[in-house]
Amino acid sequence: MKIEIDNLTEEELVELNHRIVERLKFLESMHTHNEMMQFSPGEQVSFDPPGRGRQVGTLVKYNKKTVTVITESGQRWNVSPHMLNKVKPVKSQGNKSSNVIELPKHK
Repeated sequence: MKIEIDNLTEEELVELNHRIVERLKFLESMHTHNEMMQFSPGEQVSFDPPGRGRQVGTLVKYNKKTVTVITESGQRWNVSPHMLNKVKPVKSQGNKSSNVIELPKHK
């Protein structure tokens, strides 16, 4: 698609810019929403914040752009859903549960 902008007035360019920005925000919001729907409240998740070790906790709430996770140490984090990994409980020897972190698949 080609859009000729050379003949647009300043007012038309500003309006076009506003429409483009709004559309990009909408697309980003939809992408974030789709990422969030990969996780459910109550689910065990992990994430790796910069400068800290891996954090493991429970997803407790969806926010507009993030999810709220309460870590095993009781800290509350608002995390972008693309940073999360699911933690799957796995039966180990002796029927004791342990947590195994599912690593993301490389795209």
